[in-house]
Amino acid sequence: MTDKELARQLEQIRRGSVEIINEEELVGKLRRGTPLRVKAGFDPTAPDLHLGHTVLIQKLKHFQELGHHVIFLIGDFTGMIGDPSGKSETRKTLTREAVLQNAETYKKQIFKILDPERTEVAFNSTWMDAFTAADFIGLCSRYTVARMLERDDFEKRFKGNQPIAIHEFLYPLVQGYDSVALRADVELGGTDQKFNLLMGRHLQREHGQASQIVLTVPILEGLDGVQKMSKSLGNYIGIDEAPADIFGKVMSISDELMWRYYELLSDRSLDDIGNLREQVLNGALHPKTAKEDLAEEITRRFHGPAAAATAREGFNAVFAKQGIPEDIEVFDAAAGTALVDVLSESGVCSSKGDARRMCKQNAVTIDGRKEDDPAFAFDAGEYVLKVGKKRFLKVMAK
Repeated sequence: MTDKELARQLEQIRRGSVEIINEEELVGKLRRGTPLRVKAGFDPTAPDLHLGHTVLIQKLKHFQELGHHVIFLIGDFTGMIGDPSGKSETRKTLTREAVLQNAETYKKQIFKILDPERTEVAFNSTWMDAFTAADFIGLCSRYTVARMLERDDFEKRFKGNQPIAIHEFLYPLVQGYDSVALRADVELGGTDQKFNLLMGRHLQREHGQASQIVLTVPILEGLDGVQKMSKSLGNYIGIDEAPADIFGKVMSISDELMWRYYELLSDRSLDDIGNLREQVLNGALHPKTAKEDLAEEITRRFHGPAAAATAREGFNAVFAKQGIPEDIEVFDAAAGTALVDVLSESGVCSSKGDARRMCKQNAVTIDGRKEDDPAFAFDAGEYVLKVGKKRFLKVMAK
């Protein structure tokens, strides 16, 4: 591989990466000039993928575009154990039937991003189902309890006298062994997966293989801009949602968060994104237009160009019909804040009494829906308030 090609590949690989362990070894693998085996694992614990998952899938796509061999590993075996990463209590185990049902939906959804002709889909039950009790004992002998308890979430639970089930120790060992079975050159994962990813390096050395490169990517914030994107928190964008819903949800994120979504989710080059940001900063481009471009790109990826264009037209038609101006005041509030407090503290209404009166007169709408309860509490998210005929306020509840 020439120095120019090496530099090009490293630039693409570094994009959106938090940490590469280690880059010197990665350079050595790239210089071989043969395609790397690049693995990312997904436990099918829920039937649908959301944009948070696609940060990893986008990075797989980057490797695929660079000519490397991509392995989308479905953890149908590990999914029954439950990943303890970041958990303060033992996760409930899933049945094999539930895991396999979810796995089927994953296979359909990933090819909205990855090239099916160049993607290897693997299941870790292929080798783990063949493990005997003796094999598991041998695997467990490769690591110590003391080292396992150095893991942050286990350490906190141990010190806090919270239970740790023995099977939870098996999860990082099995994930690490997946890298042995697949002879992975690179493994990708979120920053919360670092311990598990490093386990792969350790077990490969134990089995006489060259250690894989570990590449971590950021955890994508949800629509609230604070918490990790999660279905349980309701701050997610599902990739199988309707085009209008995907477009509208992307449009609801803050202008600041938009640039993080651009970097982690867009196919645009970093130079293009930098130019867009500069245009927004100098006033040559309105941030709403930049956000619409992002929303259309993401919607197009999962539903095609025609559906994405229709979603954009529909969004703007509703926006125009409601008479919402492009530049409206933004008010930051804590999640749970009452409507009466938002209206009075923002200055949209002169007092709490005025705010209650406007609600009673059905003169307040939230995202186009009339709201007559002054005690209405805002969940985390972004809302557009209209008070009377001409007063507007964007509420950012966190």
